[in-house]
Amino acid sequence: MRQLAIAALSIGFLILFYFTLHAAYKLFASDLPVPGQELAAEADSRAYRLVVITQELDTPFWLQVKKGALSAAAQRGASLEMWGTYSSDRKEFLKQIEIAIASKVDGIIVQGLNTPEFTYLTKIKAAGSGIPILTVANDVPMNDSLRRTYVGSDHLAAGRMIARQLIEDMGSSGKVVLMVSDRQEDYQRSRLKGILEVLKAYPQVKTEIVASGDEKDAVVSATDDLLNTQPDAKAFIAVAANHASIIIQEIEKRSRVEPYYIYAFDDSPETMTLLKQSKIDALVAQSPELMGELSVKLMTEWLDGKVVPLNPDGYFTQVRVLRAGEAE
Repeated sequence: MRQLAIAALSIGFLILFYFTLHAAYKLFASDLPVPGQELAAEADSRAYRLVVITQELDTPFWLQVKKGALSAAAQRGASLEMWGTYSSDRKEFLKQIEIAIASKVDGIIVQGLNTPEFTYLTKIKAAGSGIPILTVANDVPMNDSLRRTYVGSDHLAAGRMIARQLIEDMGSSGKVVLMVSDRQEDYQRSRLKGILEVLKAYPQVKTEIVASGDEKDAVVSATDDLLNTQPDAKAFIAVAANHASIIIQEIEKRSRVEPYYIYAFDDSPETMTLLKQSKIDALVAQSPELMGELSVKLMTEWLDGKVVPLNPDGYFTQVRVLRAGEAE
């Protein structure tokens, strides 16, 4: 009888020991990561926080930049926000950069601006905080900003392209008016340089550089003045894209547009409409979506240490000439 009781107790102990071990295994097994789970958690903790900042939020051009940037960020598991201002509010634009630096984001992709305030923020504050800066669409000199690289059009080449198209259309003689802004950014200076490089080979082509403000009233006034003082002008190149439609409007108040050769940069909906109407003879189209994609790709690769250093001369995206007869 005693042996039977001992045997029963032993069996009970073994059963209890089995269930204790089974429960302990389930407890510890529940805390073990599934394959790849640990790596995914590590990747999430290292997700880069990036911001794209522009002066022209919600314009068709920058909406395309945003589309490309968001797509590239999603592919790389990065967090990306698009910040900016409306109507080229420079003070607010600079404030957005300062906020991004204070927020300690991992990288800033920004439309370049040639001002001492921009230089201070990028060269001193961002660099001092260890935050890399990439310029997109509009560049600034590297020494002034300490930007890692530039992503966008080769504006010098774009200027040459539109000048060659002008010569092909107009011929090798005539007066050409180049409309620029009072405060020229680096991209305008590069475009202008490229145009003049080509035109200087044609001594019978005379150039007149006309500067105006960025506001519509200033451009209207400058256009009226040049139409009064330069009645022999044969062609117009709007070096700043937003000038093209105003030039055409002012010409149409006086005469027909057809005798003039008119050229522009940037394929916005407005300039594309004018191109289709043959009021613009040709324009240089850029690749804003690719700019967004490439800038995010390069920023994340630099942060990962895969591309060090980045090319200080920049990474150029495609530019091409669209002619009136070829517009869809």
